[in-house]
Formats: sequence, structure tokens, C-alpha cells
Amino acid sequence: MIDVYTWATPNGHKIHIMLEECGLEYKVHPINIGAGDQFGDDFLKISPNNKIPAIVDPDGPDGKPISLFESGAILLYLASKTGKFLPEDVRGKYDALQWLMFQMGGVGPMLGQAHHFRIYAPEKIEYAVNRYTNEAKRLYGVIDKQLSQHPWLAGNSYSIADIATFPWLRSWKNQGVEIDAYPHLKRWFDTIAARPAVQRGVEVLAGERRALQDDKAREMLFGATQYQRRRSATRIARAGSEKG
Repeated sequence: MIDVYTWATPNGHKIHIMLEECGLEYKVHPINIGAGDQFGDDFLKISPNNKIPAIVDPDGPDGKPISLFESGAILLYLASKTGKFLPEDVRGKYDALQWLMFQMGGVGPMLGQAHHFRIYAPEKIEYAVNRYTNEAKRLYGVIDKQLSQHPWLAGNSYSIADIATFPWLRSWKNQGVEIDAYPHLKRWFDTIAARPAVQRGVEVLAGERRALQDDKAREMLFGATQYQRRRSATRIARAGSEKG
């Protein structure tokens, strides 16, 4: 059984969906990022960047346990482990990988910034709101154009590229986007949302997540606390290694 350290965020949902789609058994370990669970020593051992999700698979590729952080790496690992959702032919594989990288390098970071400056920032900075809202719309347009020519992001088969991208588009309203303006993307989105495994995946920990109305939670995620916690954890780890 795979141990999943996660929270109900787009990056967390990627892995929940993949596990459900692959039919793998897993145990959820909630990492409440608003409460600071991501700075715990045990979690930092498997996710040194103090971000969710992370997994521990006791049955790794060499028969030994393996731990992984970064959602893209986890998706690739699970695809390799199960032989699912990543084309076997070389061209198809790289088609899927380029769209996975598009999500990791563009969709996630840019839509994350759109969320932050539109919803969470303590002051509304017009330049930032406009910049990231416009970038969100541009990215939606890139996806819509691709899906006007193919049923799925990487061509004719549902892949980890679709699984990675879908959760980030569920909050299109918060990104200042009207999804109906992108009909091909909307068709793709609705098709994925109807998949039973996806419906199960997005419900993982959904009832535990709360809106960031607590100043302490906001500080934990966006303020100086995360940097102070990180420096403290680093000092503790360094002191332990020196004693060893």
C-alpha cells in the first residue's frame, strides 16, 4: 500500500486521481498546510521542499521502499509502475511529457499566482492581478487550441498530462476565466470530470480543507513563518549531522 502525504489542492488531487485511475491501494496522511504540518521533521525527510504531495511506496522498483516528492515525478513513477497513462511508443511518450512539463512549468505556477493575487494577497495590486489573469487566459487559449485538434492533450489517449492539468482548471472562476469561452477545453474538462476515478480523487480530503480566512494560516502559507520554520529545520538537521 502506498502512503500518500497530501492535502486537497490541485497538486494533491493530481496524485489522488492517478492512484484512483490506476486502481492502486493507498493510505492518506493529511498534511494540513494551513496548520504548518509541512514543516514537520518526518515530512521534511520525504519532501525536503516542504511541499505536498509526497509518497512512500514500500514496494519500489528494486523491491525496496522509495519516497518521492514533486507531483510530476510522482505521476511519472506511478505511470511506470503500472504501465498506464503514458504511451509506450516513443513519439507518444514525448507528446505526453511535453504537455506534462507545460503544466508543471506554466499552468501550475501561473494559475497559482493568479489565485494568490486575485484571492489571497492582503492588498490588491492591479498590475499583478492583470498580469496573471491575462496569463491564465493565454494558457487556457493554448490548451483550447490543442484540444481543437485532439481529444486529449497528448493526442488520442488520456494520459498523465490530462491528469496533471485538470485539477488546476477546476478553479477557473478564481482565475478570472470564463470557461465557456474555450469550448474545446470545456468539452475536455467535462469529459474528465465525469470519470468515476476523477470524482473519487477530488473528494480526497475535500471535507478537511477550509478557506484561508485565518490570519495564522495565511501567514503559514505566504508570510515569513515558512522561511523561519525552514531555517530552523535546516539548523536542527545540520546540528544532528554534526553530532553524528
